[in-house]
Amino acid sequence: MTRTMKNDARVGWAFAFPALAAIVLVAVFPIVWTGWESLHLDDLRMPWLGRRFVGFDNYEEALSSARFWSAMAHAAVFTIVAVAIELVGGLVLALMMDRVSRGRGLIRTAVLLPWAMPTVVVALLWRFMFESPAGVVNGALARAGVVPPTWFADATAAWVPLILADVWKMTPFVAVLLLAGLQNIDRSLYDAARIDGAGWIRQLMEITLPLLKPALLVAFIFRALDAFRVFDLIYVMTAGGPGTATEPIALYTFSRLLQTLRFGFGSALSVIVFTVSFVFALMCISFLGRGALVERAS
Repeated sequence: MTRTMKNDARVGWAFAFPALAAIVLVAVFPIVWTGWESLHLDDLRMPWLGRRFVGFDNYEEALSSARFWSAMAHAAVFTIVAVAIELVGGLVLALMMDRVSRGRGLIRTAVLLPWAMPTVVVALLWRFMFESPAGVVNGALARAGVVPPTWFADATAAWVPLILADVWKMTPFVAVLLLAGLQNIDRSLYDAARIDGAGWIRQLMEITLPLLKPALLVAFIFRALDAFRVFDLIYVMTAGGPGTATEPIALYTFSRLLQTLRFGFGSALSVIVFTVSFVFALMCISFLGRGALVERAS
């Protein structure tokens, strides 16, 4: 390596150092500290026990807990159902916005309004719609002759407003991601398909969806990771109730860490959630990379 190349490398590292230091300070250090904390018995309810090193006892307790697995199942079900609806709804919205020629900016702004609203406001709004006897949902069901359930007192019915609230808020975000992918598709492909007599459905199945796969996968990764760690929406609407019927893993971690003050056990739960999310993200990125290689080869 020549002296000029070495000097360039030093300059490059000098410019990158502030960003790397910020990443270490904001991301790496908290993760390492949480992992170290998870190996200790740190219970502020019993400070006289001290901060004793217990190894993987906190992890063993978590993995042997029925409530832990229930919370993981709740997070998984919420993620699967909500993200599936959001991808379909986002695709429909994106296709509609892609066809609009006049007032495109105004329409996109209007579509994004639910996503721009604070989650707490959205949660309170949807809770009122389902909880109040005079709310929109219960009123509509009553006028249709249907007796509405007590939404937030039923272990199954409580999931309906939770999923609908998340879908209403996050579908516009998915739509914007997919719209960016749609606008990168060469329009001449559609012209050629129309000349060959292909209808709208065939164009969708043979042109739009195959070329939109990368954008769909990116939207899926973003939303799945976010939905699996859902906390604020459920905390405001149900607080995990009735009982623990709607308690996801993030809310369970919060209750162990900051309500019961079991810092060691709560840190172990945090590490588990981080590990699951990290492995899932790596798998999706690896799949996306293999798809790109296959497309280049073909």
